[in-house]
Amino acid sequence: MNDNEEHTAKAVIRASDAERDRIEVQLKHHYTVGRLTLSELEERVAAAYEARTREQLDALVKDLPGEAESAVSHTPMIDSRLLIILLCVAPPAALVYWLISQRTAHRRRPRAQDLAPTPDPKNKTAD
Repeated sequence: MNDNEEHTAKAVIRASDAERDRIEVQLKHHYTVGRLTLSELEERVAAAYEARTREQLDALVKDLPGEAESAVSHTPMIDSRLLIILLCVAPPAALVYWLISQRTAHRRRPRAQDLAPTPDPKNKTAD
């Protein structure tokens, strides 16, 4: 094998079924958030399963933002599935989970007193 053939072999990396599945999941996510239409989703998923190389797979999501670029919500949310399971299995644990999540959400919200301007102690007026 000469250097030219070796370089070509390194440049083209075959895609695995797991990589195709990962691309499909990404495409479905972008469809869910409104970046793709249904027809675009169908076309790209079909192309993903026909792709032979990683380069072909990468081209399908090249114009879409990556997960790091997507907006991430930092607001605490209750996992409703977990809450339902806890309610069925251990109601006291469900109550504790709900209370903790409410307390966390309450702590992150700004309070009215935090938003109000603080009085300047030097600026006292005589009553």
